[in-house]
Amino acid sequence: MGMRLSTVILPVDRWHEGGRAKWQRAEDLGFHTAYTYDHLSWREPFREGPWFGTVPTLTAAASATRHMRLGTLVTSPNFRHPVPYAKELISLDDISGGRFTLGVGAGGSGSDATVLGRDPWTPRERADRFAEFVALLDRLLTEDAVSYEGGFYSAHEARNVPGCAQRPRLPFAVAATGPRGLRLAARYGQAWVTTGDPGPHGSGTPEQSVRAVRGQVERLAGACAEIGRDVAGIDKVLLTGFTPERARPLESLDAFVDFAGRYLELGFTELVVHWPVPGSGFAADEKVFEQIAVEAGTQLR
Repeated sequence: MGMRLSTVILPVDRWHEGGRAKWQRAEDLGFHTAYTYDHLSWREPFREGPWFGTVPTLTAAASATRHMRLGTLVTSPNFRHPVPYAKELISLDDISGGRFTLGVGAGGSGSDATVLGRDPWTPRERADRFAEFVALLDRLLTEDAVSYEGGFYSAHEARNVPGCAQRPRLPFAVAATGPRGLRLAARYGQAWVTTGDPGPHGSGTPEQSVRAVRGQVERLAGACAEIGRDVAGIDKVLLTGFTPERARPLESLDAFVDFAGRYLELGFTELVVHWPVPGSGFAADEKVFEQIAVEAGTQLR
Protein backbone atom coordinates (compact mmCIF):
# COMPACT_ATOMS: atom_id res chain seq x y z
CA MET A 1 0.00 0.00 0.00
CA GLY A 2 2.92 2.35 0.65
CA MET A 3 2.71 5.52 2.67
CA ARG A 4 0.12 8.29 2.41
CA LEU A 5 1.10 11.93 2.91
CA SER A 6 -1.08 14.28 4.94
CA THR A 7 -0.69 17.76 6.39
CA VAL A 8 -1.55 19.83 9.45
CA ILE A 9 -2.84 23.32 8.75
CA LEU A 10 -2.62 25.43 11.90
CA PRO A 11 -5.72 27.65 12.37
CA VAL A 12 -3.80 30.91 12.33
CA ASP A 13 -5.17 32.60 9.19
CA ARG A 14 -8.42 34.49 8.74
CA TRP A 15 -10.60 32.39 6.47
CA HIS A 16 -10.90 35.01 3.75
CA GLU A 17 -7.26 36.11 4.04
CA GLY A 18 -5.50 32.87 3.23
CA GLY A 19 -7.29 30.29 5.34
CA ARG A 20 -9.60 28.92 2.66
CA ALA A 21 -6.82 28.97 0.06
CA LYS A 22 -4.56 26.74 2.16
CA TRP A 23 -7.16 24.01 2.59
CA GLN A 24 -8.04 24.10 -1.09
CA ARG A 25 -4.37 24.06 -2.07
CA ALA A 26 -3.81 21.04 0.19
CA GLU A 27 -6.48 19.18 -1.75
CA ASP A 28 -5.01 20.28 -5.08
CA LEU A 29 -1.59 18.99 -4.01
CA GLY A 30 -3.06 15.56 -3.34
CA PHE A 31 -2.70 15.29 0.45
CA HIS A 32 -4.68 12.36 1.78
CA THR A 33 -5.89 14.23 4.87
CA ALA A 34 -5.63 17.80 6.13
CA TYR A 35 -5.77 18.01 9.91
CA THR A 36 -5.76 20.88 12.34
CA TYR A 37 -4.91 21.08 16.03
CA ASP A 38 -7.70 21.19 18.59
CA HIS A 39 -6.47 23.80 21.07
CA LEU A 40 -7.93 27.02 22.42
CA SER A 41 -4.47 28.54 22.08
CA TRP A 42 -1.02 27.07 21.69
CA ARG A 43 2.62 27.53 22.56
CA GLU A 44 4.98 30.28 21.44
CA PRO A 45 5.21 31.85 18.91
CA PHE A 46 1.47 31.23 18.41
CA ARG A 47 0.37 32.07 21.94
CA GLU A 48 -0.06 35.81 21.34
CA GLY A 49 -1.28 35.60 17.76
CA PRO A 50 -4.46 34.57 15.91
CA TRP A 51 -5.79 31.09 16.66
CA PHE A 52 -9.24 30.13 15.37
CA GLY A 53 -11.69 27.52 16.60
CA THR A 54 -11.28 23.95 15.42
CA VAL A 55 -14.86 22.92 14.69
CA PRO A 56 -15.80 26.06 12.69
CA THR A 57 -12.52 25.83 10.77
CA LEU A 58 -13.12 22.20 9.84
CA THR A 59 -16.74 22.93 8.94
CA ALA A 60 -15.57 25.66 6.55
CA ALA A 61 -12.88 23.35 5.17
CA ALA A 62 -15.48 20.65 4.55
CA SER A 63 -17.49 23.08 2.46
CA ALA A 64 -14.44 24.35 0.57
CA THR A 65 -13.08 20.91 -0.41
CA ARG A 66 -14.53 17.89 -2.17
CA HIS A 67 -12.62 14.65 -1.59
CA MET A 68 -9.67 15.20 0.79
CA ARG A 69 -10.20 13.79 4.26
CA LEU A 70 -10.27 16.17 7.24
CA GLY A 71 -9.52 15.68 10.90
CA THR A 72 -8.27 16.78 14.30
CA LEU A 73 -4.73 16.01 15.41
CA VAL A 74 -5.62 15.83 18.20
CA THR A 75 -8.67 16.47 20.36
CA SER A 76 -8.26 15.93 24.10
CA PRO A 77 -10.53 15.93 27.16
CA ASN A 78 -8.88 19.11 28.48
CA PHE A 79 -11.81 21.33 27.51
CA ARG A 80 -14.16 18.91 25.72
CA HIS A 81 -17.13 16.97 27.10
CA PRO A 82 -18.10 13.88 25.08
CA VAL A 83 -21.85 14.59 24.92
CA PRO A 84 -21.88 18.01 23.16
CA TYR A 85 -18.73 17.16 21.23
CA ALA A 86 -20.31 14.01 19.77
CA LYS A 87 -23.07 16.15 18.28
CA GLU A 88 -20.49 18.42 16.65
CA LEU A 89 -18.56 15.43 15.29
CA ILE A 90 -21.67 13.88 13.77
CA SER A 91 -22.45 17.22 12.14
CA LEU A 92 -18.89 17.54 10.79
CA ASP A 93 -19.03 14.04 9.38
CA ASP A 94 -22.34 14.83 7.69
CA ILE A 95 -21.20 18.19 6.24
CA SER A 96 -17.99 16.62 4.90
CA GLY A 97 -19.84 13.73 3.29
CA GLY A 98 -18.15 11.15 5.51
CA ARG A 99 -14.60 12.50 5.21
CA PHE A 100 -13.86 13.16 8.87
CA THR A 101 -11.32 11.43 11.14
CA LEU A 102 -11.16 12.11 14.87
CA GLY A 103 -7.61 12.27 16.12
CA VAL A 104 -7.80 12.00 19.90
CA GLY A 105 -5.19 12.10 22.68
CA ALA A 106 -4.87 12.51 26.43
CA GLY A 107 -3.75 16.14 26.21
CA GLY A 108 -1.05 17.85 28.20
CA SER A 109 -0.62 20.29 31.07
CA GLY A 110 -0.35 23.50 29.02
CA SER A 111 -2.81 26.34 28.59
CA ASP A 112 -5.69 24.09 27.50
CA ALA A 113 -5.46 22.39 30.90
CA THR A 114 -5.79 25.62 32.89
CA VAL A 115 -7.91 27.93 30.70
CA LEU A 116 -11.11 26.86 32.46
CA GLY A 117 -9.70 28.00 35.80
CA ARG A 118 -8.59 24.70 37.30
CA ASP A 119 -5.26 23.10 38.06
CA PRO A 120 -3.90 20.65 35.50
CA TRP A 121 -4.85 17.04 36.14
CA THR A 122 -2.22 14.65 37.38
CA PRO A 123 -0.84 12.24 34.75
CA ARG A 124 -2.95 9.46 36.25
CA GLU A 125 -6.18 11.46 36.19
CA ARG A 126 -5.44 12.60 32.65
CA ALA A 127 -5.04 8.96 31.58
CA ASP A 128 -8.21 7.96 33.44
CA ARG A 129 -10.21 10.74 31.79
CA PHE A 130 -8.79 9.90 28.38
CA ALA A 131 -9.92 6.28 28.69
CA GLU A 132 -13.44 7.29 29.72
CA PHE A 133 -13.60 10.06 27.11
CA VAL A 134 -12.79 7.68 24.25
CA ALA A 135 -15.07 4.91 25.45
CA LEU A 136 -18.04 7.26 25.86
CA LEU A 137 -17.44 8.93 22.49
CA ASP A 138 -17.42 5.48 20.91
CA ARG A 139 -20.89 4.80 22.30
CA LEU A 140 -22.27 8.25 21.53
CA LEU A 141 -21.18 7.98 17.91
CA THR A 142 -22.62 4.50 17.38
CA GLU A 143 -25.82 4.40 19.47
CA ASP A 144 -28.98 6.47 18.95
CA ALA A 145 -29.44 7.12 22.69
CA VAL A 146 -26.90 6.79 25.49
CA SER A 147 -27.22 6.94 29.26
CA TYR A 148 -24.01 6.64 31.24
CA GLU A 149 -22.68 7.47 34.69
CA GLY A 150 -18.89 7.34 34.95
CA GLY A 151 -16.15 8.63 37.16
CA PHE A 152 -15.76 11.85 35.15
CA TYR A 153 -18.56 12.08 32.58
CA SER A 154 -22.29 11.50 32.56
CA ALA A 155 -24.92 11.23 29.85
CA HIS A 156 -28.68 11.05 30.35
CA GLU A 157 -30.56 9.85 27.29
CA ALA A 158 -28.14 11.65 25.00
CA ARG A 159 -29.65 11.50 21.50
CA ASN A 160 -27.45 11.30 18.45
CA VAL A 161 -29.78 10.52 15.57
CA PRO A 162 -28.98 10.04 12.66
CA GLY A 163 -25.45 9.13 13.72
CA CYS A 164 -22.33 9.36 11.61
CA ALA A 165 -22.29 9.33 7.83
CA GLN A 166 -19.49 6.75 8.14
CA ARG A 167 -20.64 3.49 9.65
CA PRO A 168 -20.61 2.27 12.30
CA ARG A 169 -18.96 5.59 13.22
CA LEU A 170 -16.29 7.97 12.01
CA PRO A 171 -12.75 6.59 12.48
CA PHE A 172 -10.64 7.29 15.57
CA ALA A 173 -6.89 7.96 15.28
CA VAL A 174 -5.66 7.44 18.85
CA ALA A 175 -2.44 9.22 19.85
CA ALA A 176 -0.55 7.21 22.47
CA THR A 177 2.87 5.97 23.53
CA GLY A 178 2.24 4.56 27.01
CA PRO A 179 0.71 1.16 27.86
CA ARG A 180 -2.79 2.42 28.70
CA GLY A 181 -3.03 4.63 25.65
CA LEU A 182 -1.79 1.87 23.36
CA ARG A 183 -4.47 -0.44 24.75
CA LEU A 184 -7.06 2.24 23.90
CA ALA A 185 -5.65 2.47 20.38
CA ALA A 186 -5.84 -1.30 20.03
CA ARG A 187 -9.44 -1.41 21.20
CA TYR A 188 -10.95 1.70 19.61
CA GLY A 189 -8.55 2.99 16.98
CA GLN A 190 -8.78 2.67 13.25
CA ALA A 191 -5.40 4.42 13.37
CA TRP A 192 -2.64 5.03 15.91
CA VAL A 193 -0.68 8.29 16.09
CA THR A 194 2.77 9.04 17.48
CA THR A 195 5.08 12.05 17.35
CA GLY A 196 8.09 9.84 17.96
CA ASP A 197 10.09 9.34 21.14
CA PRO A 198 8.10 10.69 24.14
CA GLY A 199 11.36 11.94 25.71
CA PRO A 200 12.56 15.53 25.34
CA HIS A 201 12.16 16.48 21.68
CA GLY A 202 15.43 16.64 19.82
CA SER A 203 17.47 15.21 22.70
CA GLY A 204 18.53 12.07 20.86
CA THR A 205 19.71 11.04 17.45
CA PRO A 206 17.52 10.07 14.51
CA GLU A 207 18.64 6.48 14.98
CA GLN A 208 17.58 6.53 18.63
CA SER A 209 14.23 7.97 17.64
CA VAL A 210 13.64 5.19 15.13
CA ARG A 211 14.50 2.58 17.76
CA ALA A 212 12.10 4.20 20.21
CA VAL A 213 9.30 4.23 17.67
CA ARG A 214 10.03 0.61 16.74
CA GLY A 215 9.45 -0.21 20.40
CA GLN A 216 6.13 1.66 20.32
CA VAL A 217 5.03 -0.33 17.27
CA GLU A 218 5.94 -3.57 19.03
CA ARG A 219 3.99 -2.58 22.13
CA LEU A 220 0.98 -1.66 19.99
CA ALA A 221 1.19 -5.12 18.41
CA GLY A 222 1.27 -6.62 21.90
CA ALA A 223 -1.80 -4.62 22.96
CA CYS A 224 -3.62 -5.84 19.85
CA ALA A 225 -2.62 -9.43 20.53
CA GLU A 226 -4.11 -9.20 24.02
CA ILE A 227 -7.57 -8.64 22.54
CA GLY A 228 -7.17 -10.84 19.49
CA ARG A 229 -6.84 -8.01 16.98
CA ASP A 230 -4.44 -7.99 14.04
CA VAL A 231 -2.20 -4.92 14.35
CA ALA A 232 -1.98 -4.82 10.56
CA GLY A 233 -5.57 -3.55 10.56
CA ILE A 234 -4.56 -0.33 12.33
CA ASP A 235 -3.10 2.54 10.31
CA LYS A 236 0.13 3.86 11.83
CA VAL A 237 0.53 7.64 11.63
CA LEU A 238 3.65 9.70 12.37
CA LEU A 239 3.12 13.41 13.05
CA THR A 240 6.45 14.87 11.97
CA GLY A 241 8.26 17.91 13.31
CA PHE A 242 8.96 16.53 16.77
CA THR A 243 11.67 13.93 16.13
CA PRO A 244 15.35 14.96 16.44
CA GLU A 245 15.40 15.93 12.75
CA ARG A 246 12.77 18.62 13.42
CA ALA A 247 12.21 20.45 10.09
CA ARG A 248 15.26 19.06 8.24
CA PRO A 249 13.28 16.47 6.24
CA LEU A 250 11.48 19.36 4.50
CA GLU A 251 14.74 20.87 3.22
CA SER A 252 14.68 18.75 0.06
CA LEU A 253 12.77 15.96 -1.64
CA ASP A 254 15.66 13.54 -1.13
CA ALA A 255 15.94 14.38 2.56
CA PHE A 256 12.24 13.79 3.02
CA VAL A 257 12.20 10.48 1.16
CA ASP A 258 15.18 9.28 3.20
CA PHE A 259 13.45 10.29 6.45
CA ALA A 260 10.08 8.83 5.49
CA GLY A 261 11.64 5.59 4.25
CA ARG A 262 12.90 4.77 7.74
CA TYR A 263 9.34 4.88 9.06
CA LEU A 264 7.89 3.09 6.04
CA GLU A 265 10.15 0.17 6.98
CA LEU A 266 8.54 0.17 10.45
CA GLY A 267 5.11 -0.27 8.89
CA PHE A 268 3.88 3.33 9.01
CA THR A 269 1.06 4.01 6.58
CA GLU A 270 0.76 7.80 6.92
CA LEU A 271 3.17 10.68 7.46
CA VAL A 272 1.82 14.09 8.45
CA VAL A 273 3.81 17.26 7.73
CA HIS A 274 3.03 20.77 8.97
CA TRP A 275 2.01 23.33 6.41
CA PRO A 276 4.87 25.89 6.48
CA VAL A 277 4.44 28.71 8.99
CA PRO A 278 7.08 31.45 8.59
CA GLY A 279 8.81 32.57 11.77
CA SER A 280 8.09 29.35 13.63
CA GLY A 281 9.57 25.91 14.11
CA PHE A 282 7.45 24.86 11.14
CA ALA A 283 9.04 27.27 8.67
CA ALA A 284 9.92 25.70 5.31
CA ASP A 285 10.40 26.61 1.68
CA GLU A 286 6.92 26.39 0.20
CA LYS A 287 8.19 25.34 -3.24
CA VAL A 288 10.09 22.42 -1.72
CA PHE A 289 7.09 21.59 0.46
CA GLU A 290 4.84 21.43 -2.60
CA GLN A 291 7.38 19.33 -4.48
CA ILE A 292 7.39 16.86 -1.60
CA ALA A 293 3.61 16.76 -1.56
CA VAL A 294 3.43 15.99 -5.28
CA GLU A 295 6.44 13.72 -5.81
CA ALA A 296 7.33 11.94 -2.56
CA GLY A 297 4.36 9.60 -2.58
CA THR A 298 5.47 7.81 -5.72
CA GLN A 299 8.85 7.02 -4.09
CA LEU A 300 7.25 5.66 -0.91
CA ARG A 301 5.16 2.87 -2.41
